[in-house]
Amino acid sequence: MEKLSLKVRLGARLAALWLRSLRVHVHTPEDFGPGVLGLWHQDLLASTAAFKDRNVHVLVSESGDGAFFARCAQLLGYKVTRGSDTHGATNVRHLLDSMKAGAFTGMALDGPKGPAKNVKAGSLWLSKSSGRPLWLIKPSYGLHITLKTWDNFILPLPLSSIDIQIKYLCDEINPPE
Repeated sequence: MEKLSLKVRLGARLAALWLRSLRVHVHTPEDFGPGVLGLWHQDLLASTAAFKDRNVHVLVSESGDGAFFARCAQLLGYKVTRGSDTHGATNVRHLLDSMKAGAFTGMALDGPKGPAKNVKAGSLWLSKSSGRPLWLIKPSYGLHITLKTWDNFILPLPLSSIDIQIKYLCDEINPPE
């Protein structure tokens, strides 16, 4: 287990409380079931708030920011594996084991560094290898701040509302002919 600084542990607790304060409404299709919950990196906080306490298995970057987020996710009831789909293919395989057991998994489709809204191979491989769907989490925000970062990271304000639509992603990647 990774040794975390007091600053990271305390910050993660505060962030978890903040995410618990959000009023999230999730709208799913009729056939929604276990699969890969794909999100754009900018929507990390809204997506994390939406699936808290559901024992979703997530892949979190091994970066310093990732240590903070991994701890926050654990406090919100997520199972966490550290790594990336490009530098740690074995880490993505841990998620596959959870999917074979019937669990949801989650990962940023555009990874920890982008480019923004460009689907990387790991989530597609995970969906195909497990035979489970790849779902896209699409939040609509109430009060929020958009940061000027590579991904236009969105910070929903505490106590704000978020509506989330879940869509089958493969239709968007490869539209039917």
